[in-house]
Amino acid sequence: MSAAVPGQTVGPFFHLGLEFPQMNELVPPGNPRAVRLHGRVTDGAGDPVPDAVIEIWQADPRGHVVRQAGSLRRDGWTFTGWGRAATDPDGYYQFTTVEPGATGPGRAPFVAVTVFARGLLDRLFTRAYLPDDAAALAADPLLAALGEERRATLLTRRVDQGLVFDIRLQGEGETVFLTYPRLRDAWA
Repeated sequence: MSAAVPGQTVGPFFHLGLEFPQMNELVPPGNPRAVRLHGRVTDGAGDPVPDAVIEIWQADPRGHVVRQAGSLRRDGWTFTGWGRAATDPDGYYQFTTVEPGATGPGRAPFVAVTVFARGLLDRLFTRAYLPDDAAALAADPLLAALGEERRATLLTRRVDQGLVFDIRLQGEGETVFLTYPRLRDAWA
């Protein structure tokens, strides 16, 4: 087995070409519906991951998935449905967004999350579910397939400062990560 080369690993060159103005603002902070989605990325030992990049895709409050080009252009009023945030030296990230609506009747609202970090051979996919609709959460096929402890790793927590979604890359309390045969299936 040969060693991985830069073209085969995710990092550690995240800052090159990945930053742009308001990249973590899906809506401006002053938007009346704005909510802060934030958390911390930790490794298997519970230590912070200071150079991860988190990307999110989400529906708008009505459950509509934005499919228009131009998500990198933040114009100050258009909800783009996509954002990117880097972790700080203590592993924290944050987004200013709106709470997503359900993408279909009886479905649980969630934010699709992708994690890029040093040492990963590929990006990781997960979901951050809103914690409020117990019936929709119980009916969700993905959540229903998991034990209670594993299911909890996919639920956000409400706090005064918004929604918290911590990501544990491995070890005890590891976040459930997903695989998609085709990326467009992420919304299924």
